[in-house]
Amino acid sequence: MIERADQLVLNYVSQAADAAHGVLRADQRLDFARRLRARIEVERGGSQNARQVAKVLARFGDPAALVEREARRLAEAGVATARDPAGVGARPSGGGARTSLGTAGSGRAAGTGAVTRPVSGPSGGAGGGVTRPLPAVDGEEAPPGVRAYRRIAQDSRDRRQGMGLPFAGLRRAAMSSANPMATGGRDARTIVKEYPRDTAALVILVLAALLVPFHLPAVAIFQVPLVVWAVGAAMVLFSDAWNVRDRFVGAGAPLLGYAVGGVLIGGLRVGIEAGMEAFVTQFFDVSGTMFMIGTGAGVLWLAYRLLDVN
Repeated sequence: MIERADQLVLNYVSQAADAAHGVLRADQRLDFARRLRARIEVERGGSQNARQVAKVLARFGDPAALVEREARRLAEAGVATARDPAGVGARPSGGGARTSLGTAGSGRAAGTGAVTRPVSGPSGGAGGGVTRPLPAVDGEEAPPGVRAYRRIAQDSRDRRQGMGLPFAGLRRAAMSSANPMATGGRDARTIVKEYPRDTAALVILVLAALLVPFHLPAVAIFQVPLVVWAVGAAMVLFSDAWNVRDRFVGAGAPLLGYAVGGVLIGGLRVGIEAGMEAFVTQFFDVSGTMFMIGTGAGVLWLAYRLLDVN
């Protein structure tokens, strides 16, 4: 998972560098990619969780859009780029490029919330160089994806504080197919792409339930559905897509349905006076069905949690 988180960052920076070809000069591309990687690492805060890293990257938006904003800022400062070799792009009407060392020294460009760094421009630079800020991730001018993420985060905080509407998370999950933004742009297709092994575990659990009615020959002393369930349960328990509680709930629900459901339903069907033999017969008659119901409940819970609507 650590390698996967790092790979997400490398892929994102590579996409930005590829988009910068033909737009920025080679040295500008290298400098931009370096600053972008550094800013991502700051926002990432050392997290090795692939899901959290993906959310950080989502806040930055489209890599191509970052490159375009960088190119516009350089053009406004009169700095030559690969797309504008003469450096005669639009100049700011306020009187020249942003070159204040004091602004860069504070770590953020005034009014933008973006980390800046004074560098020497090849042309048209006044003072100590031209500041080349990364696009802001704060303020009203943030990209649409950033604003959407903020709304989701705010809703999540409200629910934790008891201010959310009842079952709001469940409604978000139900709406995901019609409106993916209800779950932060995540739907069934994106979940499968992001978590292929975890999705495979859910499929295996479903397969275990579907095999119950076929009464296949046992493998050694174990029934085939139980063997298949064990494989799926192991994949769930060793996954880091869910927290510990969710893993045990999802993997244990089929056995809970089999044991507890079989005892309760079997006992109710035969009554107290029927005897142990009749009870055992009824237990095995209903336990398979209860196993299937428990599996369905566990898979639905894990799928719901995988959408991260909470």
